[in-house]
Amino acid sequence: MKNILLGVSGSISAYKAADITNELTKMGYHLDVVMTKSSTKFITPLTIQSLSHRQVHLDVMAEPDAALINHIALAKAADLFLVAPASANTIGKLANGIADDLLSTVALALLPDTPKIIAPAMNTYMYQNPIVQRNLATLKEVGYEEIVPREALLACGDYGRGALANVSDIVHVVNSKLKE
Repeated sequence: MKNILLGVSGSISAYKAADITNELTKMGYHLDVVMTKSSTKFITPLTIQSLSHRQVHLDVMAEPDAALINHIALAKAADLFLVAPASANTIGKLANGIADDLLSTVALALLPDTPKIIAPAMNTYMYQNPIVQRNLATLKEVGYEEIVPREALLACGDYGRGALANVSDIVHVVNSKLKE
């Protein structure tokens, strides 16, 4: 059974993490889910936990098993790391090695050969911002694969590229990567 480490960051698209979790769990994958504090404002950890049938991880200082260092254990267990949705903030942290929450800390502890996928979701102008694009380029240079956001009418009322890729597309990319 393959283990997927799913990072959920603060975006209106965080609710789609439930569908991603549900689909991948139905396919037989084990999901360890790490949520940022801001993501819990959009979707509750209980929802994700109910679909993954596993504890959701929230706090970098929480150590549920005294015999393990949680962020290291999560990173080592991951056969694939997926951040969906990936906010501009989380992308910036990952690209610059900032480890100030559990998601960014686990990302730094991943084994070098762990496949890493990022699915951005944000306002069009944020996504197009040269800083965000530079951060995405940095992540690609160190082995991350981007699932490009869709063009759509966004929650803010703007139309453009920034909507989280379709859940079916994300699931397909993850499944394909794990079958390689």
